Amino acid sequence: MNQQPSSAFVAASWVALGIGIVGYLIGLWNAEMALNEKGYYFTVLMYGLFSVISLQKRVRDKLENIPVTAIYYSLSWFSTILTIVLLTVGLWNATLLPSEKGFYAFAFLLALFGAIAVQKNTRDSQKGN
Repeated sequence: MNQQPSSAFVAASWVALGIGIVGYLIGLWNAEMALNEKGYYFTVLMYGLFSVISLQKRVRDKLENIPVTAIYYSLSWFSTILTIVLLTVGLWNATLLPSEKGFYAFAFLLALFGAIAVQKNTRDSQKGN
């Protein structure tokens, strides 16, 4: 069964990705922290987005019986978990208000969800062509 994603779900996925990334970056831009801290959080976001897209691709490949090595699958999971751990440790040790820490955590998770959903929709749309 190969069902095309609805326009509403495609739009909601892009909106979630956009709000997550833009919100996170605006928060980072306005934050009163050292430039190296901003760089750390930016890098964690970019690495996180890449790792969840890679993981989603690998999971989908596995479902469609497309061969991909087990090491790639393991590294995709490891990278995804590592980005969440890196953000958690960074926020735990940051001298930010709890509300700011929560903002970064939720913007990060929203961006990761959006990236997964957009990747899924892109792949589903290409399969229908």
